[in-house]
Amino acid sequence: MRVVSLEPGEWRDACLARLCAAVHGTSAGLTPLVAFSGTRHLLFATEAARLWALVDDAEAPLALALLVLDEAGAAMTLALSASLGEGREPRQRLIRELALNAPLRVEPTDDLDEAFLRQCGISRWIEDDRGARVGLSRRHPAARAGELEPTLSFDEQEVLRRFKHDARFFEEEKRRFVEGLAVCPGG
Repeated sequence: MRVVSLEPGEWRDACLARLCAAVHGTSAGLTPLVAFSGTRHLLFATEAARLWALVDDAEAPLALALLVLDEAGAAMTLALSASLGEGREPRQRLIRELALNAPLRVEPTDDLDEAFLRQCGISRWIEDDRGARVGLSRRHPAARAGELEPTLSFDEQEVLRRFKHDARFFEEEKRRFVEGLAVCPGG
């Protein structure tokens, strides 16, 4: 197994579709499609995000992670991550590798609690300006909350408005998403 950065193209889009579906669920309405489309057209287009995969010997993805730059371009936030099969071990291996090699910021969630993230190598913990715990890899430049830069993002409502007002765009994004799910194994 090894960790690879997925290059622009149909395979990366297919893996992004699988990741969005795995994180948001297939019954979450338009949420997975909005995440897919916004990431493709706004974050990938400006090189503000990278998609990483833990792949097996046959290059099949076992886990995926989306890293998004902060506003200063000095660090990255783990925005989305998932194992594509049973168990959390592939996801843990992927996050551990990213934490060792990237200036990574992680915000715990129900699915990614602090104990799990510590096992992934997230070794420093601080409170952000809202009082929430934030995990940082050793390579992250911040030493305290006031030094954390906001993570780049996109306006989900803007994506939804474009879907509503541009039926052709919506249908094309939906087609790419569904085709990506059919191509990318797992989940």
